[in-house]
This record gives sequence, C-alpha cells and structure tokens, in this order.
Amino acid sequence: MDKKVVSLKRLIPGLIIGPASWLGPYIVMNSLFLPALIQHLDAANKIQLVALFSTCGMIVAAISNMIAGALSDKTHSRFGQRTPWLVGGSFAFMLAMIGASMAPNIALLLVAWMIGQAALNFIVAPMVAWIDLAPKDSRGTASSAYGGLGMALGNNAFNVVGALFLGQFRLGFVIFGIITFVGTLIAAFIVHEPSNLTDSSASAEKKEKVKLTFKDAKAIFPSWHVGRDYYLALIGKIFQGVGNFAVTGYILYIMTDFLHRGDQTQSSIQLINIIMLVFGILMGFVAGPISDKFKVLKYPVAFSTIFLAFGALMLFLFRNNTGIIIYAFAAGLGMGIWNSLDNLLNLEVIPDENRVAFFLGVYNLGNTVTQAIAPILAAAVISWFGFSAIFIVSFVFALVGGIAILGIKSVKR
Repeated sequence: MDKKVVSLKRLIPGLIIGPASWLGPYIVMNSLFLPALIQHLDAANKIQLVALFSTCGMIVAAISNMIAGALSDKTHSRFGQRTPWLVGGSFAFMLAMIGASMAPNIALLLVAWMIGQAALNFIVAPMVAWIDLAPKDSRGTASSAYGGLGMALGNNAFNVVGALFLGQFRLGFVIFGIITFVGTLIAAFIVHEPSNLTDSSASAEKKEKVKLTFKDAKAIFPSWHVGRDYYLALIGKIFQGVGNFAVTGYILYIMTDFLHRGDQTQSSIQLINIIMLVFGILMGFVAGPISDKFKVLKYPVAFSTIFLAFGALMLFLFRNNTGIIIYAFAAGLGMGIWNSLDNLLNLEVIPDENRVAFFLGVYNLGNTVTQAIAPILAAAVISWFGFSAIFIVSFVFALVGGIAILGIKSVKR
C-alpha cells in the first residue's frame, strides 16, 4: 500500500487549528464550566462529584481512545481514514455538550459528560495520526505544529475567553461545543485527507481479521521483544507527565502554602503561564524544523525532561522570585521541546505501521493517566512529608522519564 502524503502547506494549518479546537474547549469546560455547573446542582458534594467525573472520564477516555484509533486504522473512505471519525466525533461532542448545558441534575450531567468524553477521543486518536501524512523528512515540523503550536494554543489561549462565560456557564458549554465542531471541520477541510478507497480491494481479504476481537492480548499489544522501544517511549511519557503535573497541579497551593506569596500569588502564576506559553510557541516554531534538519529526535526529547527536573529543583532551592522565574523558563523550555517532538518519537517507534492511530492513541492516554495519577501521588507525598517533598518527586520522575527515552535503540539520535 502506498503511503498517503499531504503537503505541509495544507497539513500544518490543520495540525494547529485541529488540536486547538478540541483541547482548548475541553480544558475550559473541564476546569471552569463543569465545576461551576456541579456546584450549582449539588454544592454540598461538589468535591466528591468532581473526583467522580474525573475518574469516570479517565476510564471512558482510555477505552474510547483505543477503540477510535483501531477503527480509524481500518477505515476506507473517499475522505480518508481519519476524517470521517474526527468530524463525526466533534459533532457528537457538540451535541453532548449542548445536552450537558441543559442537564437538570447530576445524573444526566454525568451521562452527557461521559458521552462527550467518548466522542472527544474519536477526535483525538485519529487527528494525531495526521502527523503520519507529512512527508518523511518533514514529520518533525508536523509534530511541532500539532504539539508545540496547536496544543499550546489549546492549553493557554482559550482560558482567557472561557473566563468571560463563568457567569453564564450553561451557555459556555454550548458555545465551546460549537467551537470544537466548527474548528475540527475547518481543520479537516484544510488538510483534505486523500481518499484511501483504492486500498479497499487490498484490504478486503483482511476484513475477517479486523473485527477487533480482543481474545488474544498479543494481537492488541505486542510482546516486549517486539514493542520494546514503544513501551520505553510510553514509560517515558508517563514518568515525565507525573513529574510535570505533580508541580503544575498544585501550583496554587505551592504559591500560597509553600512559597507564601500572599497577594502576589495570582501575578506569580500568571508570570509562569506567560513564560511557559511563550516558550511553548517558540519551540513549536523551531524544534520540529531543527529536528528535521539535523536528524535528531531522541536526545532533545530525553533532555527536555532534564529541564523539567532542573526547574522543580530550583523552585525548591530558591523559594523566591528567582526560583519562580528559573522554574518557568526551564519548565517552559522543557515542555515546549517535549510537546513539539514526543508524538514524532512515538511515531518512529510504533511496532505496527498499519495501526498508527491505535498506538498513537494509547500513547496520548499518557496525558490522561498522568493527570489522574499525579494529584493522587502529590497529595500523598505532601501529607506524609510536606510540600518540600513534591519537588523531589517531580525531579526524580522527570529524570526517570528521560532515562527511559534514552534507552530507545531504534532511534539513534
């Protein structure tokens, strides 16, 4: 089967608009509108309910992500493998969020939110596989566009607008659900994924084998001998993610209870976010092209975790403005490089090139899993040893993540 290729002129804008369109609205709704609506419906149990929604969401995301990736890998249509699923997923997500906006009680809100979580992953898993459409010598640039620019915009830019809807959070669900659908549609139109119907005859013989029967675990996940480098990349992502989220997830309490910033808490957090956003966008522009030009990938991804570890250590040692600024610069540089190149590294070590979306989808679950694990681990460490210990945990986990990446053999540099 000939590999489909899309020119960077079309692919890059799609890889920026696409992830920004699903990640930005999701973060706004998850961090602002959902807690606000839960509080409105059941203020007495809001803490436990937010945890319940988070846990259920993680489970649904894990299952739907793998299914979405596997289905899109086996799809043959005039619109390509990925586009039908991510457009359908974005439409279902929009409807689910409109349903959430009208939920009269917690039970119906939970149902709508879980449907939305499933639909969202039918965007995420196929869309990240668009990176594989880039020309072979330009995949670093494509990866930077997706992770360094698209996800940086989604992570930071949408919260500014989302805050304006805090007083009208039900309307916010509707508006941002529509943004996801329209943005995904625009991205799909720009990329214009080529038809793969010409491959249908070649795949017809295989259809008996692609019914997604999960009888043999080895058919889903290869043995360590076959998938060693993929598993090392996944381990690296999980450890790096825990190291990062252990600090960022508790940044408010670190500022108030550990650094005692008082009235300067908000300005300190804003400073960190601004610096990290600038570095994220900067690395989105330069990391991929540099990787393509000098044919380096493993080393910058691995060493990006060292910047995270160093930043956490500086925050622990200085405990003042100097520590905050050094942390912001180091973490911003580290996360900027990581977000720009980690998906490409994973693409290079995928054990089965016919299941790109599936394996990229599982890899991206590292984001969901680490955001669930890190707060639990951080809370336990803080309760046992105090806030100081969280920086040591972040330092150690980030370093272990980098060591796992360096252990990859199939990517030499």
